[in-house]
Amino acid sequence: MLRLPFSFVSPPGARGRLSILIFHRVLPQSDPLQPDEPDAAEFETRMRWIKAWFNVLPLAQAVDMLYAGSIPPRALSITFDDGYADNEEIAAPILQRLGLSATFFITTGYLGGAECMFNDRVIEAVRACTAPVLDLQALGLGTHPMRTHEDRRRAIGALLKGIKHFEQPRRDATTDAIVAAAGAHATPRLMMQPEQVRSLRRMGMDVGGHTVTHPILTRLNPKAARDEIAAGKAQLEAIVGEPVTLFAYPNGVPQHDYAAEHVAMAREVGFGAAVSTAWGAAAMQSDRFQLPRFTPWDRSRLRYGARLFANLRRPEPALA
Repeated sequence: MLRLPFSFVSPPGARGRLSILIFHRVLPQSDPLQPDEPDAAEFETRMRWIKAWFNVLPLAQAVDMLYAGSIPPRALSITFDDGYADNEEIAAPILQRLGLSATFFITTGYLGGAECMFNDRVIEAVRACTAPVLDLQALGLGTHPMRTHEDRRRAIGALLKGIKHFEQPRRDATTDAIVAAAGAHATPRLMMQPEQVRSLRRMGMDVGGHTVTHPILTRLNPKAARDEIAAGKAQLEAIVGEPVTLFAYPNGVPQHDYAAEHVAMAREVGFGAAVSTAWGAAAMQSDRFQLPRFTPWDRSRLRYGARLFANLRRPEPALA
């Protein structure tokens, strides 16, 4: 039912558009503290919708076809950010079974280690908190009731918003303090092992760079930012034994999380294209190093499709 309207707003050739979906995790079961992350069953259902509506292409191939003016109608690529183990364990097998491909953007500094990204440490600290109130006034982060799942979701949202854009040493120290205040113990291992990255390639998936430690690039000096981009690329290439040509800016909001200088860095270190988190769909006129991405959050087939249709009609996003 939706193929015809999608073909109208995403035609073939020089007037074509490329939708790029962005995911982070696919959970084995739904998590009341992370309601926006699909579980395996939800993800498979949505990917079946996508397969029915779109021509799903590997991102590198889709980008080349877009700028050559030869992209097919209803073109779409699937991407994942950060490098969670469930990407290889749950998401990739579902995609492989459906005959679909995806690109996985990997933050290399967490591969193989026990440490998780700061956001996951906050989530797991709030999950583990047994006190009726999490008191973080000493950190300037207020107090947060812990009575219900909704309380805990609100606390997670407020804490992540409050510390996300701290410079990394301050963010790490504040995360440590939140974990201690919550009485949490070790965070579960959530990130991939290097062998899982190689497994993705064996399954026919692609991998891309996502820096070493997932910093907000605009908070770094130019040398540190370039080192993060270049070292992440080199480390990933050493793991997979081949060139890595695609890059995703951490957090990815143009002008806020990355700037024009970081776009230049991505090009200079040898990437062939890069993606942001600005909403929209790419066209031939889009900046090859600031491709937009978007994923609907709706759970019904009709609303999910309608949201994708609206995104294809969205004006070009403001860029760095």
